[in-house]
Amino acid sequence: MDQVTKHIHTDIEQLIKEVSHPLETDTDLDVLLSEIGEARFVLLGEASHGTHEYYTWRMHISKRLIREKNFSMIAVEGDWPDCYRLNRYIKGYENSGESAKDILKAFNRWPTWMWANWEIVALAEWLREYNSGRSSGKIGFYGLDVYSLWESMDAIFAYLEEKDPGALQVVQEAMDCFEPFNVKEGFSYAERSYGIPSSCEKEVEDLLVNIRNRMPWFDKDPEGAFSAEQNALVAVNAEKYYQTMLKGGEFTWNIRDRHMFDTVNRLMKFHGPDAKIIIWEHNTHIGDARATDMKQTGLINIGQLLKEEHHKEGVYRIGFGSYEGNVMAGRNWGAPMKRMRMPRARQGSWEHLLHGAGAHDKLLFSRDLKHLVSPVGHRAIGVVYDPDYEYGNYVPSIIPERYEAFIHLDKTEALHPLLIEPDSLQMPETYPWGI
Repeated sequence: MDQVTKHIHTDIEQLIKEVSHPLETDTDLDVLLSEIGEARFVLLGEASHGTHEYYTWRMHISKRLIREKNFSMIAVEGDWPDCYRLNRYIKGYENSGESAKDILKAFNRWPTWMWANWEIVALAEWLREYNSGRSSGKIGFYGLDVYSLWESMDAIFAYLEEKDPGALQVVQEAMDCFEPFNVKEGFSYAERSYGIPSSCEKEVEDLLVNIRNRMPWFDKDPEGAFSAEQNALVAVNAEKYYQTMLKGGEFTWNIRDRHMFDTVNRLMKFHGPDAKIIIWEHNTHIGDARATDMKQTGLINIGQLLKEEHHKEGVYRIGFGSYEGNVMAGRNWGAPMKRMRMPRARQGSWEHLLHGAGAHDKLLFSRDLKHLVSPVGHRAIGVVYDPDYEYGNYVPSIIPERYEAFIHLDKTEALHPLLIEPDSLQMPETYPWGI
């Protein structure tokens, strides 16, 4: 490192020392809650999908937002059908399950540890207890992702079989369309349908139209009808996602984040004009893509889209990161989960500068960092990780433009998974980038 660069880094570390707030207990979040103010959208990030402290601090923040600022729901980077089952349990619906642990065991898409972990069990049981004292306005838990093509169609079939057997034909036609491909997993469908003039695009679009036309009949179960429509929308966008996958390029990423953005808008509309939403996703989704090198390649993300459309209603994005520790990840796609060492952050990176300003947990606000206009490497770990080859894990970022606030946790530990085996036939969650 040359002397000029060293001097710049020293100045940044000194600035961080001056403006950062200590973060040790729940009460240290008071200043963050004050800064969030009346924002209706609060996005909580993470620098990996396998870090205990990211989940627990997001849980602390979420609890306070729910109790003190009347937030309506938590939406996560997970599949709609799985998360909706947990939503039913949290709200105490009839025949919704005996425990959060039992429901989370059914989250069998690799990486299973991402949602099937003890940290989420604790959150779900707290939400259920909190909801038990409310006669209305119960807090929801929803999945925003796009992968669950078959699971969503199965869920629609089960719902209509009970509520409207006369509508089953259009669901069956969509299922029958996929039958010749002899697959139950999206990438295989994409491979086997590639180059074939006929795909199942029309069938899933007809399914969505049919569900929407029949929704007025389901007034006695408005959330169930909303879920059926959402599953149909997932089927449409998942089919598009998998068809696009083999063509290469960045377009699958944009299909996925636009779907998550649209789902957030649908949830807010469904819950009414006073609704507020907490979103849990990777930093790479919630941090503004325009403040990273994603912009140059045409990538967008949900953090950018929400800020562009809802800035007047308040969009508050909080990034997370850590300097060293351990993380849960896999060596490659579908590999067994493993507790891995996360080495100290690369010299000159955002995490290295934060550590240099003091080896303790801290909270920073972008308004105090507005002069940091040069990109700096910011670590991002996916579900596939090799700690010996970290050079590709840093996203050039203008930090104060990417987030409204940032939480640095100096040393972190791997989260605690429910020990279940993934379904090897399922498309990996977060494919193909791992975030």
